[in-house]
Amino acid sequence: MVFEILYFLILAGSVTLVVMENRNPMKALIWVLLLTLLPGVGLVAYLLVGKDFRSRRIISDDELRQFEALRDHAAQGHLLDAPDNPTYRKLCDMMRTANSSPLFAHNDIRIFTDFRPFWDDLLADIASAQHFIHIQFYIIEDDEVGRQLRQMLIDKARQGVDVRLMYDSWANLFVNRKYYKEMARGGVKVQPFLRLIPSVMTRDVNCRTHRKIVVIDGTVGYTGGMNIARRYRDGIQGGVWRDTHIRLTGPAVSQLELALLADWRFCTKEMLLESRFFPVLPVTDQPGSPVQIITSGPMDEWNTVMQGMVQIIAQSRRYLYLQTPYFLPTEPILLALRNAALAGVDVRVMMPSTADRGAIMLYASQSYFHEAMRAGVKIYLYRAGYLHAKTMVADDEFVTIGSTNIDSRSFEQNFEVNAFIYDPAAAIRQRDIFLDDATRCTQVDHFLWMQRPLWHRLRESLSRLLTPLL
Repeated sequence: MVFEILYFLILAGSVTLVVMENRNPMKALIWVLLLTLLPGVGLVAYLLVGKDFRSRRIISDDELRQFEALRDHAAQGHLLDAPDNPTYRKLCDMMRTANSSPLFAHNDIRIFTDFRPFWDDLLADIASAQHFIHIQFYIIEDDEVGRQLRQMLIDKARQGVDVRLMYDSWANLFVNRKYYKEMARGGVKVQPFLRLIPSVMTRDVNCRTHRKIVVIDGTVGYTGGMNIARRYRDGIQGGVWRDTHIRLTGPAVSQLELALLADWRFCTKEMLLESRFFPVLPVTDQPGSPVQIITSGPMDEWNTVMQGMVQIIAQSRRYLYLQTPYFLPTEPILLALRNAALAGVDVRVMMPSTADRGAIMLYASQSYFHEAMRAGVKIYLYRAGYLHAKTMVADDEFVTIGSTNIDSRSFEQNFEVNAFIYDPAAAIRQRDIFLDDATRCTQVDHFLWMQRPLWHRLRESLSRLLTPLL
C-alpha cells in the first residue's frame, strides 16, 4: 500500500511538472497521456528524455561573469560591434544577447575535410605547447590514434605543461578504463563529463557533451565534427569518413577556452580563474575572419545554435547549403528550410546514404524527405563513405561549422559548440567543398521517392517516433 501511494505521488508530481513547464501544448498532452495510460513506461521515458533542464545552469551567472571578465581583457582591441555585412547584424546581436558571446575580429581559420591533415596539425600544435593543453572530445577511442594522443599528452605533462582532458562518459562507455588511468598516472588531469554513476540514477542520464574543443596556450583552438578514432583516419567499410573541422588562431580562441572551462567547473567544481588561460593577443592590422563561438546545451536558457541556424536560413537570399549526418529537423528548422525554398532560395541538404548508429536514424531522416522536397528543398545522399560533417553556408557570405547535428538531440539534449564565421573567403571555401562533395552524391528524385513501397514509409514513420529516445 505504501508503494502504491508513493508511486501515485511521483506520477501525479510528474504530470504536474509537465503541465507547469508550459511547453508546446501538443508535446505536453502527449507526455500527460503517456504518463497516465502507460505509467511505468511513461515515467521512465519522461525521466530519461522528457524533463526540461532550462531551470538549471551549467555554472552560475556570477561565475560566468568572472570568466567573461578574463576573456574580455584578453580580447581587448579585437571586439567588433557587428559584421561588415548588414544582413547579419541582427543575427550577431541576437547571439551576443542569448549566448554572451561577442564577435571577435582578427582570426585565422583553416578548414579540414580530411582527418590526416587535421591530425598532423593538432599533433604539431600539441608538441609546441609551452603552457597548457585543454582538450574536450565526445569520443576518444583506445586504438592506435587514441594511444598516440595519450602518449603525446603524457609527454607534455612530464615536461611541465598543464594538460587537461575531458570526455563524454556515455559515449566512451566501452573504452578500457586503463586507457584513462594510464593517462592520469602520466600527469594528465582527466575528467569524464557527467560520470556514469550517479548520472544513471538522475535526469542527467540523457545529457551528452557532444563538443569537440582543443585549446593550446590560449592562442590555437580547434572545433568541429571530428573525434579521436581510427575510423576518422582510415574510413569505414565502403568508403571514407568525411568530416569537417577547423583550426582557429586569434581572439575567438578565448571563447572556446571559456566554454571548456565552464564545463570543467560543472564537472569538477573547480574554478580555473587564471589569466594565463586567457592571454592578451597583440592587435594586428590584418582584418582576418570575424567569428562568434556559440554554445548550446540543455541547461541554457535559449537554444542558441538552433535559433542562429533558423535566422541564417530565413535571411538567405540566393543559396543555403547544409551538411548533417542526420536530417531530423525541429519544427522551426524545417519551417525555415521550406520557407526559404518556397521563396526561391537554392536550398540543398546533404546527408549520408548509410547509417552509423543503426538504420533507425537513417529511416527517421528519410521520413522528412517528402515534407522538404515538396517545398523545393533538394536532398543529396553522400555515397563515397559516411558523411559526418555539420556545416551550413549561405550566399558566399556566412558559414557555420561545429558539432551540432540537425536533430532534436543536438538542439535539446546535447552540449554543443559551433563557430559562426562572417567571412566571404571562408564561406566560398565551404561552398566549394559542398559542391565537390555533391559530385559523390545522388540527388533524391521526388517523383521516384513517392513511388517507394508502403512498408518503407511505415518503417520511416515508426523510426521517427523513436528518435527522441536515441
